Amino acid sequence: MLRRLLIFMAMIVVVVLLFKYCEFKKEDDSGIDYNTSLIQQQIVNVGKLVVTEGHFSEVITYKNQEKYLMGMLTFDKKALIVVNADVTVAYDLHKMKYDIDEKNKMISILYIPKEEIKISPDIQFYDVEQSKLNPFTGDDYNKINKSVKANLAKKIEKSTLKTNAQNRLVSELSKFLILTNSLGWTLKYEGVVIESEKDFGQKIKL
Repeated sequence: MLRRLLIFMAMIVVVVLLFKYCEFKKEDDSGIDYNTSLIQQQIVNVGKLVVTEGHFSEVITYKNQEKYLMGMLTFDKKALIVVNADVTVAYDLHKMKYDIDEKNKMISILYIPKEEIKISPDIQFYDVEQSKLNPFTGDDYNKINKSVKANLAKKIEKSTLKTNAQNRLVSELSKFLILTNSLGWTLKYEGVVIESEKDFGQKIKL
């Protein structure tokens, strides 16, 4: 009788322990799912267009000369050109690629898109001088537009616009770092563990 009672009690203990284990396992799995959901939502929040805007101005003089009769007869055309340009440097984070490793609690950013620079110049002509034998044509306007954009591209490289855009990008990506740190996960970019916003900045500006 005593032996049966002990066996019965042992069975009850085993059942209770199994129940507790299953309940713990369920809670643990639920925590992983919850963390993954938070990360997915953060990716959606970060996955947007990060745009930095700038404005540039310049004044140029355009000249062209047509020669006839071995240079004895010339026809000139020229114009004063005032350029005001709006420039945007954008990162389309919808194109970002990443991998979520739930088992090892790790997010790996695989690809961050390059910046997209858009130049929108407003070109105004003043003091236009031309002749019937050397008028302004579509070729002139195309040359001027190409030259303007080339000059603006050089100005953009020398300005702080791209640096400001990179800083905004780093600030946006750092939201991942805040989340992974709060959840006890690890964040990687190009195989390197990211531990601070500075790490992001150094990798992106290489």
